[in-house]
Amino acid sequence: MSDQTNTNQDVELVEKLAEKIKQVQTEIAKVIVGQDEIIDQLLISLFSRGHCLLVGVPGLAKTLLIKTVAEVMDLKFSRIQFTPDLMPSDITGTEIIEEDAVSKKRDFKFISGPIFANIILADEINRTPPKTQAALLEAMQEHRVTAAGVTYQLPEPFFVLATQNPIEQEGTYPLPEAQLDRFMFNLWLEYPSYDEEIKIVETTTSEYKANLEKVVTAEEIINFQELVRKVPVADNVVEFAVKTANSTRPTNGNSPQFIKDWITWGAGPRASQYMILAAKTKAVIEGRYTPNIDDVRIAMLPVLRHRIITNFSAEAEGITSVEVIKRLQEEGE
Repeated sequence: MSDQTNTNQDVELVEKLAEKIKQVQTEIAKVIVGQDEIIDQLLISLFSRGHCLLVGVPGLAKTLLIKTVAEVMDLKFSRIQFTPDLMPSDITGTEIIEEDAVSKKRDFKFISGPIFANIILADEINRTPPKTQAALLEAMQEHRVTAAGVTYQLPEPFFVLATQNPIEQEGTYPLPEAQLDRFMFNLWLEYPSYDEEIKIVETTTSEYKANLEKVVTAEEIINFQELVRKVPVADNVVEFAVKTANSTRPTNGNSPQFIKDWITWGAGPRASQYMILAAKTKAVIEGRYTPNIDDVRIAMLPVLRHRIITNFSAEAEGITSVEVIKRLQEEGE
């Protein structure tokens, strides 16, 4: 098959993906009021083969949102409620002894856990001990689990959305920075606006029940994920992403003074990779064939928010990582 034929097929696939995403957004809007930016970023993460950490107070429809995404995409959904007594085998699965009814021979059989799904909602991931967190994070990275020396491949596409509650930190196990780095995006869910809340109350306290249509299949999502990897990126866009990640590191001589004053640790190379992947996906979702610097700029906040560590001076002045990133965005304009 010629390169021209491949290119034509990819162009058609870009147009098809852009159309499918509009349909997905329309279906999600039947259930979820507002949160357009969060929905866009969730879809970008999914099509980039990334994972998301979603932070928000209780009652902001985090679970409903991800269940709706799974339903519209005809994907298997699994919700794991993280608790202090949750064991790694409760996530990955366990072996049981099974007896053959005829021969009476006993053998071990692997019973797969809730991790064997396409979309995993890891609810309140900071409520469970590090050993159990590590089991989930290993599966996120490798897309497989190992039990009793046997490796089992997880279904594709595989997308983890972990939630954290920003209040009630007593008795929690915060994720270490190295594990936070496994998440492509860190998204913060805000309260709805006054008008949005009125609409939420009206729809949720009535007989209204959304009739969701399945818009995209698992196979189509995998094709779209492969398409994103093929999207060409101009050198200046890659250089902008790498320069941005570099400038968050206080040890870099070219970093702005406010980075040296307020930051202990900057973002690693994974941040540059995720900013480019997010920019590629955003471009394709909008029906464009190559990303620009503005696409990278939009990805800066969710990619960098959990990758730069502020120091005591920043905390004393009330400076958060979000404000540092906004300063970087302004400087890059």
